[in-house]
Amino acid sequence: MGGRSSFLRVALLTFSLGFYFVSCCVGFVEGGYSNATKRKRVPVRHQLSLDFYANTCPHVDQLVASVTARRFRDSPASGAATIRLFFHDCFVEGCDASILIAPTTGGKVVVERDVEDNKNLAPEAFETVEMAKALVESKCPGMVTCADILAMAARDFVRLAGGPNYGVKKGRKDSRVSMAGKVRGNLPRANSTVDELIRLFAAKGFRTEDLVALSGAHTIGFSHCDQFVSRLYDFRGTGEPDPSIDLRLLKALRMSCPRSGGNNDVVAPFDVQTPFSFDHMYYGNLEAKMGLLATDQALFLDPRTRPLVQGLGRDKVRFFDAFAAGMEKMGSIRVKKGKTGEIRKVCSKHLAA
Repeated sequence: MGGRSSFLRVALLTFSLGFYFVSCCVGFVEGGYSNATKRKRVPVRHQLSLDFYANTCPHVDQLVASVTARRFRDSPASGAATIRLFFHDCFVEGCDASILIAPTTGGKVVVERDVEDNKNLAPEAFETVEMAKALVESKCPGMVTCADILAMAARDFVRLAGGPNYGVKKGRKDSRVSMAGKVRGNLPRANSTVDELIRLFAAKGFRTEDLVALSGAHTIGFSHCDQFVSRLYDFRGTGEPDPSIDLRLLKALRMSCPRSGGNNDVVAPFDVQTPFSFDHMYYGNLEAKMGLLATDQALFLDPRTRPLVQGLGRDKVRFFDAFAAGMEKMGSIRVKKGKTGEIRKVCSKHLAA
């Protein structure tokens, strides 16, 4: 398997359960802040359309797909990493490509990518979007936004990994600003409670059903040890491991993630059964006490979300439909339109830069 992450040392350890710990990509949740419980106004959703570029760039979906297919083959880390990047973009000030703006040396503005929550976003994701943007610009200069390209790329990777193929509505503008101060409280943590998750997602206009369906993105991707090591040794300050974790999984994870002094580059799969396939096995893992993050396992432990976990775990078609609907809803959060946004030529730089 090629395309290893450029910033992580390649590591592959096989354990008795067949777990694979590889330096690769990560899924939706890794990091975040505890004050995600603050109640916020539900964001306005703007009208988008499937044929927004019908006259200006009619083959944009195919252009982006040609890049994502190549990246999925040559750099598999790009898949879950790009889906996660889309999530981090949309949940902070809307789907406006503000997460793509690169830090500048000596710059006065600290951008979203400077925040601790976003520093471990895999470079493969940013590279994929820039590659797709460059190709689209060569065919349709000044027409297609980075925000729309990121949404299309995330959809493509879901499909390439075996997930649903859904239409992406377009018409978003790229944000004119990217500010680190906007991130705090807008991303879930690896140990968020269900109460915190429900409040955070509700602030974005999501139902609890959407929360559970979108959490299914953890059917692919990986997480660093520091995001779950407390579950293995000192769960919530008890000095004991999380009692809700399967003992075989606990043993395997401890082999890779010691209490202290471990390799920061080692990661573990969210889905220990089918870590590279976009399926509904994630939910079955939660029922079997094999959720990697505390926030994942909490979805099965909480009586409000357990029936949803069980329902999606029994029916892959239902999961695919719910996930596609959730992605479409997420893609319409606080869309920038008209003069409130821009169309960047390079996704990492504002037009005025």
